Parts: sequence; structure tokens; C-alpha cells
Amino acid sequence: MILVGIGASLPTPDGTLPRETCRAAAAALDALPGLRLRALSRWWESAPIPPMPGAPWFVNGVARLEGSAEPDALLAALHAIEAAHHRARPYPNAPRTLDLDLLDCHGALREGPGLILPHPRLYERAFVLRPLAEVAPRWRHPRTGEGVDALIARLPPQEISPLAP
Repeated sequence: MILVGIGASLPTPDGTLPRETCRAAAAALDALPGLRLRALSRWWESAPIPPMPGAPWFVNGVARLEGSAEPDALLAALHAIEAAHHRARPYPNAPRTLDLDLLDCHGALREGPGLILPHPRLYERAFVLRPLAEVAPRWRHPRTGEGVDALIARLPPQEISPLAP
């Protein structure tokens, strides 16, 4: 199982709104060679983390993919999808048109350099764990063995709510 976090907080230069960009990204994930989109969470709205006064809220979701992929090649494909949607990285945690995070790739454990798996901060983010629980309710953190429900129960308060369909 491969889990990819999808998020956006800014419209693209052509005016595409964040939720539509996230939907387009999910379709692009389904089109990657050797992979199939098997589940897509609801879209959630969340405050930026860390908090940034005046920054737009994010639309977030999680995609569950099945198939075969080498993690570094998959990360490069995710970056290409981001670039196609005008992703810029002016500073850490900046608002963005699209953010795709490789959360888990078949339970692989990697310490870097470069790609770290599972994603190093997924366990502290409601905007990842709540949608992840929708697409992989039995998922367990590959490093700690904790289930997604236990991780959610330990989260600090965060501003997040599901968006209407």
C-alpha cells in the first residue's frame, strides 16, 4: 500500500481553486505507470501548521495507491505533478498551490538522506491522520506499530473539519 498526502491552499495562476487542484492531483496519481488509485478520502479543511496569521487554510486529503513503485522514482513523479500545478517553495511551510507528500510506501523504513519514510511528521498532523483513517483504517505506523486510531487519539487540538461534498 502506498499513501500520498494531497494538499493545497492557493489557487493556481489560472485561477483553479485548491479543491479542484487536489482533485486533479488525485487523477494524476491514478495515471502514474504501474499504480492505481484505490481510495481517496474526503477533502478536509485545516489551518496551516505551524500557525501563520493571515495564511489561507488548506484543503487536504489522502490517496491510497496500489501497485509497484520505487520510492525515489515515485517522489520524483510527485514533484513533477506539483510542478505542473505551479508549486513554488519560497520558504518552509509556505502556502502552496499543491503539496504531495509520500506518507508510506509499502511500509518501507528510510532515514534519508533525501526521502524519509514513513513521512517524519505524519503522526503529529490531524490533516494527514484523519483522511488517512478513511482510506486505510487498519494502517499501522511502520516504525512504531501504532494504529492510525491511536495516533489520532494522541493528537493535540488542531483546527480541521471535513468539507461538504
